[in-house]
Amino acid sequence: MNAPSIQPVTVPDVTPELVLRYDRPGPRYTSYPTADRFTTDFGPEDYRAALARANREHPGEPLSLYFHLPFCEALCSYCGCNVVVSKSEKTRRRYLDRLAEEVAMVAAQLPDRRLVSQLHLGGGTPNSYGDAELAELMQIVRRHFEVPEDAEVAIEVDPRHADAARIRHLRSIGFNRLSMGVQDFAPKVQTAIRRITSFGRVRELVETARAEGFVSVNLDLIYGLPYQTEPDFARTVQKVIALRPDRVALYSFAWVPWVKPHQKVMEAETLPDRDTKIGLFCDARSTFLDAGYEAIGMDHFALPEDELAVAQREGRLRRNFQGYTAMKVRDVVGFGMSAIGDIGGAYVANARQLNHYNKAIDAGELPVARGVARDVDDEARRWLIHELMCNFHVDDATLERRFGLSLSRDFAGELAELRASEDLAPLIDLGEDRVDVTPLGRLFVRNVATIFDARLRRSKQDGPLYSRMV
Repeated sequence: MNAPSIQPVTVPDVTPELVLRYDRPGPRYTSYPTADRFTTDFGPEDYRAALARANREHPGEPLSLYFHLPFCEALCSYCGCNVVVSKSEKTRRRYLDRLAEEVAMVAAQLPDRRLVSQLHLGGGTPNSYGDAELAELMQIVRRHFEVPEDAEVAIEVDPRHADAARIRHLRSIGFNRLSMGVQDFAPKVQTAIRRITSFGRVRELVETARAEGFVSVNLDLIYGLPYQTEPDFARTVQKVIALRPDRVALYSFAWVPWVKPHQKVMEAETLPDRDTKIGLFCDARSTFLDAGYEAIGMDHFALPEDELAVAQREGRLRRNFQGYTAMKVRDVVGFGMSAIGDIGGAYVANARQLNHYNKAIDAGELPVARGVARDVDDEARRWLIHELMCNFHVDDATLERRFGLSLSRDFAGELAELRASEDLAPLIDLGEDRVDVTPLGRLFVRNVATIFDARLRRSKQDGPLYSRMV
């Protein structure tokens, strides 16, 4: 039995009361096992073994490549990314050279896996590199891999460091997808987060991208930032809708100054209180849905004709470290400091510190710092959790065909917990041989997915803390 085609649904009104009920911490499940379960026992030799398996077992299959360009000229006060604040051309140049060496080392391990269907540049601020350097990076990739015309080639762009000429150049070197961090258009909020961008600039970039043939434009918003109010954020949302981006990401701001010391410049009293933050989320979500966008998973929205919306309706949406994707790619290779790959049945995380990454490359070694090789149980739970997160359905027929398992026999404890939970009852529809996530449950699907997370259950009570729903 295949997963049923998922049609657009009318989700019940998402009220602040509902959000409070289900606002719990939990993993976002861009991977399973989750990144906090990676260990330092996994090293370069394990990575080579994973690459060899991927090359041997799936020759000719396409790859997804991710490049982390960590540099920013200044640090935005809200930032939670792994970045390096530097204006040094020498430092950036050396990093680009080392990326070239890492690409060559990895490609040598994949002689039969050179086709690329997805390529993504993240950061940091990828467009803090100049036109010539970005063109050089694309040449490095093409020197070792085949990137066909119809590949998804995406870049994250800070609109403060871009103009129409830059967008045209990005298109000329092969990029066809664009993601821009807007966060908020309110001047007081922009000043507080140290990221000042005009609506006019963003509009110019979006219009140029469309004129140049970019197939997808994504805008990111963040709610819960200093000085945000419901009326001001509503105006930001309306401005974004006026630009009609293909996709919108609506992220919750996590104020964690004990983890990210640079956030200490934000004073707690400037942040929206809990009720206001929930209101920001509920109002924005309702506005996007009313404007014709479809809710994708937890915190993304897409126009009905966008491939993410189509993939979700057809039950083939996927999720990885870059977020939701419609492309079914078995293996993802990460390059650069802190990049994470998923290849050959293993998750592989590069060194998070620039100097550690540089030292490994200079020594001719793969810069692996952590990772985990998935076992049989991990693979089954990974599939099950991702199906619930993306396509809202799992059934015995598919589970049996893929893994020789059944829900009632091999996940009896999890099913019993789901049946016994009055709290989760509105989020799921249980059958003898299936689990379906209800329209309401799609928004709070992490609460359902954690039930199947065996590693989370085995962890100590004082283990890692996860982000909340809002």
